[in-house]
Amino acid sequence: MNADLTRTGAGSTSNQAADTTDSAWRREHFVSLLRFAEGSIREDGAACWLDDDGRPDTSHPVETWITSRMAHIFAVGHLLGVSGADQYAARAVAGLQEVLADGEHGGWLASRGEGDELVGTKEAYAHAFVVLAASTGKVAGVPGAPELLTQALAVLDARFWEPEHELHLDERSRDWSSTSDYRGVNANMHSVEALLAAHAATGDRLWLDRAAAIGDRVIAWAEANEWRIPEHFDSSWSPQLEYNADRPHDPFKPYGATPGHGLEWARLLLQVDAEAGTPGKRTAAAAALFDRAVQDGWDGEHGGGFVYTTDWAGTPVEPRRFHWVAAEAVATANVLARVTGEERYTELERDWWGWIREHLVDTERGSWHHELDTENRPSGRTWVGKPDVYHAAQAAILSELPLTGSFAASAQQAGQILA
Repeated sequence: MNADLTRTGAGSTSNQAADTTDSAWRREHFVSLLRFAEGSIREDGAACWLDDDGRPDTSHPVETWITSRMAHIFAVGHLLGVSGADQYAARAVAGLQEVLADGEHGGWLASRGEGDELVGTKEAYAHAFVVLAASTGKVAGVPGAPELLTQALAVLDARFWEPEHELHLDERSRDWSSTSDYRGVNANMHSVEALLAAHAATGDRLWLDRAAAIGDRVIAWAEANEWRIPEHFDSSWSPQLEYNADRPHDPFKPYGATPGHGLEWARLLLQVDAEAGTPGKRTAAAAALFDRAVQDGWDGEHGGGFVYTTDWAGTPVEPRRFHWVAAEAVATANVLARVTGEERYTELERDWWGWIREHLVDTERGSWHHELDTENRPSGRTWVGKPDVYHAAQAAILSELPLTGSFAASAQQAGQILA
């Protein structure tokens, strides 16, 4: 890797003791999350949506994005020495190749529905996760992952990349003949994550350059909008700030600003710098995104927790708390603390982990509640059940790893610390 930014230590003996205890808990919790997720992987490798108790919820189709996330996180677990993780990673990679791939038109559809028919359209979001799964799998030595990565990168490049905009379009028909007019930042955010992982797995500078270009476009949009990231665009990449104003609870394309994405982008920008060997280049932008997301999103007046969305003045629109937002908050605070050395980030990370362990961690089942209501009680209006452990597992283990551009490279450097 081009950069390895070491962890910032705690400032006192008591804090060091607390960090040691927390470190042990986070390592154990990462393993418990993987154990919970084992129930999602079918015999054919496709990953099921899980209910609150970790049982497959067959009312949902098997999803490409969930299967990819599971392949990725089990491959990370294998690199870190979690027993049996290699088997689940291999099965999930096989599921992507044999169950969810579109043998007729190429690429991957969003899901397989009832009767295992292929359904839906072709999404950049899902393809980005296939690239992530394959990249991590290649680093981890998962059978079939190198071939999967070659295929997935070729499809993402040929079918979704818009070179004139240096961004990925969002959605195409199954046979690739038509393209949606919608463009979105969410798919591009996960493309940055995937392209960083692809660079780590292949050494091909093209993927790193694309990740950096996408990140810089988002910085420009956010800076012009008081560091609230426009999420939705038309086909010419003009922001559509009122998009889905009538659908504030949408799990993927909600109206308004999404503080969780501000946090996630901040972390990814710092990882771009780590991968590119350009420390400090995007730190100010990452800090600004973080501060805006925390100012708008943290609901300290109602027991804590991050709201899902706000309007363009920072007023909450969907005040429920989704687990992935808190996961990204602690992860980003940890990375900012390492990069800047500022104690405030360490303190926030510590406080937010306390809130997570009190309200989100389902200790009995070894997982996280995916949604809380405004009084921090488990709820399920937008997210029913516990579809995957990707955000929570990454948040749990990140502080135990060196900082690089991808979780695969970081886990590879850390070695089998969980064996």
